[in-house]
Amino acid sequence: MRILGLDVGSKTIGVACSDALLITAQGVETIRRVSKKKDFQRLRELVQEKDVHRIVVGRPRHMNGDYSENMKDIESFVQELQKVMPKMEFVYWDERLTTVMARQVLMEGGVRREKRKQFVDKMAAVLILQNYLDAQGG
Repeated sequence: MRILGLDVGSKTIGVACSDALLITAQGVETIRRVSKKKDFQRLRELVQEKDVHRIVVGRPRHMNGDYSENMKDIESFVQELQKVMPKMEFVYWDERLTTVMARQVLMEGGVRREKRKQFVDKMAAVLILQNYLDAQGG
């Protein structure tokens, strides 16, 4: 069984998945948000395809610890997703600086500026999930 990591934004959802041993996180895709129905459908497909038992959702915070302005939207999204997947376990995880780190990783990897935007959310999901996995002791 694997764990899915999500970086939920207003336009996209970055998705990452753990390996079967729950040691490493790999990027899966960036879902372009069209409607909650389609978003949920794609996430359900990924959960079944990857044999997922837990979803880790990035919880945005400012450096001072306050929650980001979009936290209410993310919580609402997760509450509705829980209704669609009532047996799924959901965990929030601090995502402070993951987008900054994702941009840095992509820059250091030589990804051109125009292309970075399409990969940054998926890379942020990888970082969120990897931080979670590391904290669990791998």
